[in-house]
Amino acid sequence: MEVDAEQQSSPPRSGAVTVLVVDDEVAAQNLCSDVAQHAGLRVRTSDTTEQALEILEQFPVDIVLTDLKVPQMGGLELLKHIRTGYPQIAVMMLTQYGTIETAVEATRLGAMDYITKPFHVDELRAKLERLVRAIELDQENRVLREQLRSRPGFGGLIGVSSKMQRVYKLIEKVSQHTYPVLILGESGTGKELVARSVHFSGPRRQKPFVPVDCSALVPTLIESELFGYVKGAFTGALHSRQGLLEAADQGTLFLDEIGDLPVDLQAKLLRVLQEREVKPVGAIERININVRVIAATNRDLEVAIRSGGFRQDLYFRLNVVQVKLPPLRERKSDIPLLLNSFLEKFCDPERTVRTISEEAMRRLMAYDWPGNVRELENAVERAVALGSGPILQVGDLPSNLQYSPVERAPESDEIVPLEEIERRAIFRALRETSGDKLAAARLLGIGKTTLYRKLKQYETERHRPERLAEPSSLA
Repeated sequence: MEVDAEQQSSPPRSGAVTVLVVDDEVAAQNLCSDVAQHAGLRVRTSDTTEQALEILEQFPVDIVLTDLKVPQMGGLELLKHIRTGYPQIAVMMLTQYGTIETAVEATRLGAMDYITKPFHVDELRAKLERLVRAIELDQENRVLREQLRSRPGFGGLIGVSSKMQRVYKLIEKVSQHTYPVLILGESGTGKELVARSVHFSGPRRQKPFVPVDCSALVPTLIESELFGYVKGAFTGALHSRQGLLEAADQGTLFLDEIGDLPVDLQAKLLRVLQEREVKPVGAIERININVRVIAATNRDLEVAIRSGGFRQDLYFRLNVVQVKLPPLRERKSDIPLLLNSFLEKFCDPERTVRTISEEAMRRLMAYDWPGNVRELENAVERAVALGSGPILQVGDLPSNLQYSPVERAPESDEIVPLEEIERRAIFRALRETSGDKLAAARLLGIGKTTLYRKLKQYETERHRPERLAEPSSLA
């Protein structure tokens, strides 16, 4: 039961979890305190239940680790007081052999876990880490629920176009059930927001929502991250670790970019979904779980199936209900609403409320947004950061938005008529000189008369039905 002398104690993390150890046995109290401190947690100690209740009244506590036979009212009565007055606190019981039945009764009364004395340091550390992970997930989910309630739109999704209305109706239907959902859409369309909306609108809203970016996980670590592992399962596995699937028990596991999951792990994931049990790496026993799985991808999984990159049976298992998100270019009528939301998000509340000029708005509406809503959000954040006045101008937008499609330089592999290149160069020069035609002519190396003649020609073409209206710089 001794702590390894070579193991260095981790300093408490910013916003670290606080553990209250309640035990009248000095050796046990010191050992529990040392293990918690080595895990980077803050520690308070108490010898009696009365002293413990006084600490709970004065200081924030996240976990109570209490002995069953602590003096005065005892561990079970302390547990009842905590469940009544501090329901957000997680309680773990310390028991002796021969009192297991009492420990089981404690879990029935609301204790999160128990551990029997004498215990191994690694066992206590693993149980504490599991409680900490559960607490952090619960705190994150509470924040997310508040954000989803306070943001405009449906569950944080913004848009009133007909395509988004269809998405909202589908979310409302699937959120009340627990079958798998497959979300399809280009990068930046809001697939994770849909997954969160499904979870937090349904009966499991109070349970964990655990997102996993399959494309960001190191291939050699994906299995241990998803399924967990036991001590000694591989080199460096100094203690057991709970997997993300187990952490999401009773809640929702969101597998983002599921198309990037290696094929060999796809088979193991399929087994988990079918058998509702998970086997940690190196373990013998399987753990029963009840997890709703929501998956998302920007890849065409049917093409991946034909090429052997994705299992067809897993696709059928995940694709019970499919939600397809439209790209922003197909719902441009939502851009003003999205813009207002992002302006409210990024603008300093102490400064004049920002708005956007008509010309800048036209540029936003004319752009195709290959990065979708995420690209629009980044563009607005940049404009707010660099803008100097209460009205965002075209010059505040990213460079790829500062010119209309007709003004933009051709791509390197695009063959454009010389007349069109000349036209774009004139518009560019006018923008660079803020409409000063004499300065623009000097910049282009042509005479003022030539520039005026060209502009008159463009003005005539502007009114032809087959021509697009030119930018306001012609005025």
